[in-house]
Amino acid sequence: MSKHINNFIIMHPDDNCVTALEDILKGSQIQIRESSIVINQNIPLGHKIALEDIRKGDLVKKYGHSIGITTEDVNQGDWIHIHNLTSQYLKEVMKI
Repeated sequence: MSKHINNFIIMHPDDNCVTALEDILKGSQIQIRESSIVINQNIPLGHKIALEDIRKGDLVKKYGHSIGITTEDVNQGDWIHIHNLTSQYLKEVMKI
């Protein structure tokens, strides 16, 4: 049975990710915006979780601002980190 937790923080209402306030195990659920999101991977403390499906090349928003661009499709409940996110600056400079 999965653990239902609320140990995350959303920095701005326009964000499409939240930040874990503790390690969150795969299969756990978070309740936000009147829906329950199942966590798809283990999420380390301080890392981001997708609130919605984000397509490859779309912006990830935190603090109400873009913090990067996805390098692959990200599903709701996925861990967002350097394995699937690049900075806009790097994308522009490296022509990714």
